[in-house]
Amino acid sequence: MCGRSSLAPDDATLAEHLASVGVHEKVEWRPRWNIAPTQEQLVVSVRDGARVAAATRWGLVPSWAKDVEIGNGLINCRSETITEKPAFRDAFRRRRALVVVDGFYAWRVNGDGSKSPMRVQRRDGAPFTFAGLWETWARGDAPLTTCTIVTTTPNALVEPIHHRMPVIVDVAARDAWLAPETSVDDLVELFAPRDDDAFEAYEVSAMVNSPRNDRPECAARVA
Repeated sequence: MCGRSSLAPDDATLAEHLASVGVHEKVEWRPRWNIAPTQEQLVVSVRDGARVAAATRWGLVPSWAKDVEIGNGLINCRSETITEKPAFRDAFRRRRALVVVDGFYAWRVNGDGSKSPMRVQRRDGAPFTFAGLWETWARGDAPLTTCTIVTTTPNALVEPIHHRMPVIVDVAARDAWLAPETSVDDLVELFAPRDDDAFEAYEVSAMVNSPRNDRPECAARVA
């Protein structure tokens, strides 16, 4: 699964990355080193034919849900059942998104049963994108837009750390993932885990265990 992520580039780097996915308007984003469920992810989606980026609550709330609390259990969507689960199948066909991050965390189980937080990022520290879905829930006082992150089996880098990982959408696949006309069969092909030498994993401080901690030290390497 993916339970924590980060996005803390400088303004110029973020603007450059968003331009590469077709978003050219300035986007306000406060650097985040420890994004937790129910907090906001930066999500690129297609609205009225245009690509837009917006801070979006993490934890999908389907339009038919009676309560927003359902989103607490829908922070991830398994790619293997994405076409079957009622909470995800309609969004998969109509409301796909890219979740912009510059790293994510997973907890490695050690031989003594303890857990060590690990961070996965690009070696160059640049932002990248996860496959995501979005929904709008309109039963509250105001419409609420939410998102989830699609997960798959791990690649060689992540396998020693966790049995799941986010689906990383590379540059060549971003247009296909967002395009409404892309067939389901073509989309499913994107879920296969891919080894990529551009990524690295390293241990970080237990500080990241608490969502109350959100500062650069959360992403720093430990000896």
